[in-house]
Amino acid sequence: MTEQRVQRRLAAILAADVVGYSALMQRAEEATYAEFERLKCEVIEPGLSRHDGRLIKTTGDGALAEFASPSAAVRCAVEIQEGIASGHSSLKLRIGVNLGEVIVGADGDLFGDGINIAVRLEGVADPGGILISEKVYSEVKGKLDVGFEDRGEQQLKNISKSVRTYAVCAGAHHAPTERLGSAPPLPDRPSIAVLPFENMSGDPEQEYFADGMVEEITTALSRFKWLFVIARNSSFTFKNKAVDIKEVGRKLGVRYVLEGSVRKASGKVRIAGQLIDAVTGAHIWADRFERDLTDIFALQDDVTVAVVSAIEPKLLQTEIAEAARRRPENLTAYDFYLRAMQQWYPTTREGLAEAIRLARRALELDPRFGVAAALAGACHTLNVGLGYASDPQFE
Repeated sequence: MTEQRVQRRLAAILAADVVGYSALMQRAEEATYAEFERLKCEVIEPGLSRHDGRLIKTTGDGALAEFASPSAAVRCAVEIQEGIASGHSSLKLRIGVNLGEVIVGADGDLFGDGINIAVRLEGVADPGGILISEKVYSEVKGKLDVGFEDRGEQQLKNISKSVRTYAVCAGAHHAPTERLGSAPPLPDRPSIAVLPFENMSGDPEQEYFADGMVEEITTALSRFKWLFVIARNSSFTFKNKAVDIKEVGRKLGVRYVLEGSVRKASGKVRIAGQLIDAVTGAHIWADRFERDLTDIFALQDDVTVAVVSAIEPKLLQTEIAEAARRRPENLTAYDFYLRAMQQWYPTTREGLAEAIRLARRALELDPRFGVAAALAGACHTLNVGLGYASDPQFE
């Protein structure tokens, strides 16, 4: 009997997975399942077809695909992420792309480190982002109209050697640190970036409050479908930096930039903001708002309405009303939530543990505070995905 020779080939592998899927399923099982099925049918599978990708397998919350070239895999990944972002889906994907030798099974399934590395890259990619290996980067650099951010060496779970990684920065949803080619064109609708507000409280521990206010204003603005709003992660690349507004607009591909400051003291909150045309540098609007802490949500709405009205004077009041959403009933719970959000973004082991603790405090005060519950669930999911959990089955 002759020994069957193992078939191998070089392939570009794309791995995609839904961020916080388990927590989302616990909150709204049928809606989450239906939304991911919609994304597979309307975004993922058509994208694979356009770039000659072969779907290897799908799971409840992810997909694995093979491409003949790294360029096709990265183009497909960018198209998928931009398709999801522009469609205002409630789900976000992480995508990892690797180039490596794979073993071909009898049924066409693929195995080996080439696959495993792609899956691990996906696990540490930013929500809504794309992370590629150095092998992919060396093949696609200079060939695609995207930028790359060097994320350095990563020690991936169950991979013996560290892997140098690069985040793909494409379109106005991402803030490129290295742009190949010219600056991104302005979108065909009003576009805005909300820069981190300066903390004027004189207390570094109040930084979370200023960041939280920016988060809330960004979220409120993004509810207007005619308005193109840059994601918080992109805008915050300019935090604690002296910036040129025209340069910010050019790098992020936006027409308008909102900047400002927050002061929280003696039971009051004061926000000073100014809206600037990033193309001309002209100041379009500037104002100052002051409210008691008990009116903090009204304050956020005041700023949002003022900015929106400055961009589109004829905005109907009904559209503003539709942007309203449920607020937590307890302001102390909301404060805990803002602190938790600050701890969540770096995704360190200690930060996620603190975010969970703070989210739980918020839920103790307001058990119906759904966003805090979702944040806690997402933190637990990250603990497992990043290998921080000592016992993933009980995380």
